[in-house]
Amino acid sequence: MWALYVVALGVGTAETLYDTAAQSIVPQVVGRDELARANGRVYAVEQTANEFAGPPLAGVLVAAGAVAALATPVALWAVAVGALLLVRGSYRIPRGDHPATLRADIAEGLRFLLHHRILRTFSLMVAGFNFATGATFAVLVLHAVGPGSAMGLSGPAFGLLTAMTAAGGLAGSLLAEAVERRLGRVRALWVSWLAGGLPVGVLAVTANPYVVGAGFFAGGAAILVSNVVMVSLRQRLTPDRLLGRLTSSHRLVAWGTKSLGALAGGALAQAFGLHVVFVVMTVLAFSVVGGLAGVTGTALAEAEARAQSGWVSR
Repeated sequence: MWALYVVALGVGTAETLYDTAAQSIVPQVVGRDELARANGRVYAVEQTANEFAGPPLAGVLVAAGAVAALATPVALWAVAVGALLLVRGSYRIPRGDHPATLRADIAEGLRFLLHHRILRTFSLMVAGFNFATGATFAVLVLHAVGPGSAMGLSGPAFGLLTAMTAAGGLAGSLLAEAVERRLGRVRALWVSWLAGGLPVGVLAVTANPYVVGAGFFAGGAAILVSNVVMVSLRQRLTPDRLLGRLTSSHRLVAWGTKSLGALAGGALAQAFGLHVVFVVMTVLAFSVVGGLAGVTGTALAEAEARAQSGWVSR
């Protein structure tokens, strides 16, 4: 078991490094005019592999035996590394006279995030939203599965219900570029953030599995649209030399709250019941949208101009 713990820790660490680097390299690969399309396609591929192809394949491999279950992921990782080696070119950002120590680099990335009003707003919004969804989905199975639950679903039906969020996410990743082009970045953010609260909010008002499933699908699509728009903006508003550190700082702030939300969801459910969790987290999920009040077209244009000039927005 200790060997498995070590491997899991190593995989988690490596995946974090890879995800940060992969997101940061996109502007150098496609250029800033095509960021929404590129990010949408990346999300679509990741969603398909992680949520649709991966789980069924895992079941087949486990059924085939331990050797197949362990050897196949290793082979797939080898294929991925081989594909990465086919990417030609050097993507190392010139550092100039900027500090080169690890501590100084981390501090500079955190300062940039804290001092940049729009990017700081996005990180805090995502942090609050992830806290709400972490709490909600930590206790969802108790609300949905079993004869004594509110929804009364079987295990397979619950799997289908949660897959609706992934299906919506796939649709949203494919539509994100068109939504941004049609509505504009600011309106696309407002619409997608408001609709993104549906997976939480629908549970507070109904236990009908069909209505909940529809809410999961619509909310999953909206969340991916907002992700594509925000990631593309983050890539445009951040100097290339800071993008990796800014991305990791954002992930630390925005995603670190998900596990805290799961802990809070369990505590609230234990003390006050499941429905209270859904009501409280619905209020939180929709209230964070207020952060967009300061994200206007003018503010974005000014921030982009400062980023192109190498200035830090405050």
